[in-house]
Amino acid sequence: MTVLRVESVTKRYRGGVLANDGVSLDVAAGDVVGVLGHNGAGKTTLLNQIVGLTRPTSGAIAIDGTDVVANPAHARRACSLQPQSHAPLDGVTPRQAIELIARIRGASRRRARQRTAELLAGLDLEPWAATRGERLSGGVRRLTAFCLAAAEPGRILMLDEPTNDVDPVRRRLLWRQIRAVADAGAAVLLVTHGVVEAERAVDRIVILHNGRVVSDGTPAELRGSHDSRLRLELHAMSDAVAERLSPPFTAGGPPAVSGRRVVVTIDASEAAAAIGWAQRERAAGTVDEFAVNPASLEDVYIGLLGGRTEADRAA
Repeated sequence: MTVLRVESVTKRYRGGVLANDGVSLDVAAGDVVGVLGHNGAGKTTLLNQIVGLTRPTSGAIAIDGTDVVANPAHARRACSLQPQSHAPLDGVTPRQAIELIARIRGASRRRARQRTAELLAGLDLEPWAATRGERLSGGVRRLTAFCLAAAEPGRILMLDEPTNDVDPVRRRLLWRQIRAVADAGAAVLLVTHGVVEAERAVDRIVILHNGRVVSDGTPAELRGSHDSRLRLELHAMSDAVAERLSPPFTAGGPPAVSGRRVVVTIDASEAAAAIGWAQRERAAGTVDEFAVNPASLEDVYIGLLGGRTEADRAA
């Protein structure tokens, strides 16, 4: 059953900045939908409009059939949001904060204590349960912020970059807890830059670019649209060399560069030529290793968005 429906939502700020441009999506009960996109793609703006913090310029947003643009109070009752910013935990412990938020959102005292214990144990946060917030690390504060949103999530749990600052071990635990919230019947909408993690954890992926939806489907569907693609991954001798590399393969868009790592999406028909080119670059001393593998969702994502935006290059 569809819980959230967003139809042709556009948000234009004063000064003409267009954050969302005709965005449409829906999220059903029990589903985890990931929203991906470059910095400035309009992801956080979309969440803020759904929860009623920002009013769309045009378009419609409904939760369980109720128009939440006209009735934002309903959105605040139905939605639980973990924002990008750290939760204000100074002066309280994680256990106190989680129990308090659960009670504010309608849980009984017994339910609040039980749910708090479940989340602290599930995320391996018990060693810090009685530590005051100002003494917590960034990762523990981030996990506690998730607990505040998930303690009594209502109809929709919305998460804005929930894995930021979280170590790899607890990141896995976090994805399990996100899945558990959906399995309990809530709709989950999350913003992430973790393409590889999202591929393993979400039911559907919506990709935003310049405020527009450029792709919407299951991870398998998105990968399936690129079945004939392969990933050429190279490790350059330096960051500067990586920036200068110009692979003669353009089917999958420009290369994605991160430090010394260069990833190029190629057609399967180009595999032999790509290997030959990479071998020549290695012989010339510009590349120290390379590999060709099946295309992943990350490759699809990079191909759709064309590598980095100008804003990303300037960041």
